[in-house]
Amino acid sequence: MPGTLQRIYDYSSRADPYPLYAELRRTPVARQEDGSYVISTYREITDVLNDPHLSSDVRNLSRPMPSGEGGVPLSFIHMDPPEHDRLRRMAMRHFGPPHTPGLVTGLEGDLTATVGSVIDGFTGKERIDVVDDFASPLPVTVICHLLGVPREDGPRFHLWVNDIMNSIDYDPRTDPKERLEKGVQARKDLRQCLGELVQRRHGRPGDGLLSRLANDDEPDVDGRMTDAEIVATAKLLLIAGHETTVNLITNGVLTLLRHPQMLRRLRDEPDLVVPLVEELLRYEPPVQIIPWRAAYSDITVGDTVIPKGSRITLMLASGSRDPDRFHDPDRFDPDRQDNQHLGFGSGIHACFGGPLARRETQIALAELVRRLDHPRLVTDPPPYRPSPVLRGPIHLEIEQGDS
Repeated sequence: MPGTLQRIYDYSSRADPYPLYAELRRTPVARQEDGSYVISTYREITDVLNDPHLSSDVRNLSRPMPSGEGGVPLSFIHMDPPEHDRLRRMAMRHFGPPHTPGLVTGLEGDLTATVGSVIDGFTGKERIDVVDDFASPLPVTVICHLLGVPREDGPRFHLWVNDIMNSIDYDPRTDPKERLEKGVQARKDLRQCLGELVQRRHGRPGDGLLSRLANDDEPDVDGRMTDAEIVATAKLLLIAGHETTVNLITNGVLTLLRHPQMLRRLRDEPDLVVPLVEELLRYEPPVQIIPWRAAYSDITVGDTVIPKGSRITLMLASGSRDPDRFHDPDRFDPDRQDNQHLGFGSGIHACFGGPLARRETQIALAELVRRLDHPRLVTDPPPYRPSPVLRGPIHLEIEQGDS
């Protein structure tokens, strides 16, 4: 019989992996047949995520993995200190507190208007695909605005992101090779376009993140990002930000329709959306697994010694449903107190776009609940995308109206 991890990765478990996570937690640190380790309990995951002996650089694995697009600079998510810290600090200087504390709140008017205009298109439609018609168009539009991408380039960015996302789930056994090739080409096109935009921003300070990074003259020990580093950072924000937000919004709609009392309550109490999204990040997180980290040196996790160079897989979604950390963890409860979930990770690699994803989802869910007319699921469970890591429905069809 396949091991628990193999069954989690099998598509048949995608709609409900949580019983299998409970199985995993019986052995908090489990060595696999290939010599890797799987960590599934809250305390052990948070300990490891905050351990300086853990690496995000593939070169520190005893069996190195491909490091991305050959010769192309990696984003800081795949780096370790001090280089990670330098690049992240420079990005955060223009993306959030303490240097730009009003960035996300300053976007709220645009966010609300964008959400409203998408929902306007639902008028008269009895059936809606929450993914294609709502959750997917939203983050690309918002992040392009944040980066300072010209409005006329927006449609191209939508196509590139879709092709890249489709290629991430590529399965050579079942998918046409064209799917992978389109993803490779989309990455090249996106990188080239971002590079050209950055070049044009030099000497022309503006509001977009690309312009701020290209003209960053603030005296600082970190210096300035190279153009290649700016492109890698923008690409990270666009791709990772898109997928996280699409899954969070879609999982949110699905969860609310499965808990109609919460949907009604959110309609009556709009402020509930803030703790509700935090509970979503615990209960149905958009990123379920960190598929690898590497041990710099021998480390002890719980009662297990993990040898240097070992691949470590962190089951974030399992940790956020650990009954030793959360009371009644399989219950969706927006009133939950002390909700220190792992939905955006922890430690130095905690999701730097988290505040934006949170606010987008809060506005999207609140507006959708307020304006939809008697929404209900067409299929439950819906079809899921193949990935067990970035887990979310590939389509979520709902009907509205009294029929």
